[in-house]
Amino acid sequence: MRNKSALKYITALILFGSNGIVASYITLSSYEIVFTRTLIGALFLALLFVFSGQERRFWKNKTHSLYLIISGVAMGASWMFLFEAYRQIGVSVATLAYYCGPVIVMIFSQIVFKEKITIAKGAGFFAVILGMFFLNQQAFLQGQPSRGLGFGILAAMMYAFMVIFNKKAVSITGLENPTWQLMASFVTVAFFLVFRQAFPIPVESKNLMLILLLGVVNTGVGCYFYFSSIGDLPVQTVAMLGYLEPLSALFFSAALLGESLDFLQLIGAVLILGGAAFGEWFHRKQSLEISKDSLGV
Repeated sequence: MRNKSALKYITALILFGSNGIVASYITLSSYEIVFTRTLIGALFLALLFVFSGQERRFWKNKTHSLYLIISGVAMGASWMFLFEAYRQIGVSVATLAYYCGPVIVMIFSQIVFKEKITIAKGAGFFAVILGMFFLNQQAFLQGQPSRGLGFGILAAMMYAFMVIFNKKAVSITGLENPTWQLMASFVTVAFFLVFRQAFPIPVESKNLMLILLLGVVNTGVGCYFYFSSIGDLPVQTVAMLGYLEPLSALFFSAALLGESLDFLQLIGAVLILGGAAFGEWFHRKQSLEISKDSLGV
């Protein structure tokens, strides 16, 4: 059972890592891509949930439902910022900027979940900030950080809000959780597009298969595999394997798009991923030790 869950989780991460690659071949704006992605993904998950026969908990706790809606709004905003960053600075750099999100979650957790600030968390956060400098060192030295990098950082911040509010919706679990979250994301993006442009969105025939791939496979199947597997895996395994997503994105962008990082940017990539991993690993280790102490182990 655990091997099957691990395979589903790894598949989901690789699918998420290929999002920027698929999007780069679609001749729509980043906002239109996210709109079609969330629409198709939400419909796919809604159908799965209806036929799954799982208990419906969304209406039983209004506070948790509100948390989940806020999480979905943040996810929609995060994806819009991220896909715009893909367009402006490329998949590799945008992915690394986005991956500051887990570290921002650790920082916000000090306030929201009353977690203590540890040396490991501080060191991880410092490494990520230094990595961001190396990743875009020329723009920083000129005092003109790129607009695309700004979108990547905004995507990371929205990612943090998405994770925190999703964690607070503890009573809504299973397939129901990502279904409502993705539906809230779709409504958010649709609302944004209503004020930005006219409908309908013109979809050329050459884009149709790619849009379906991104919506059904990368979003619908990816979210289903992700949320249906993480509950069956140890927390340490989830954290360790989670780095396959940015690593696969870097690999795909180099192999399929010809993107490459210079030496200082490679150092930045190592600092960002290493800093996030370091802070998270020590956080998990500390939590495990606290649990053992409380059980008298």
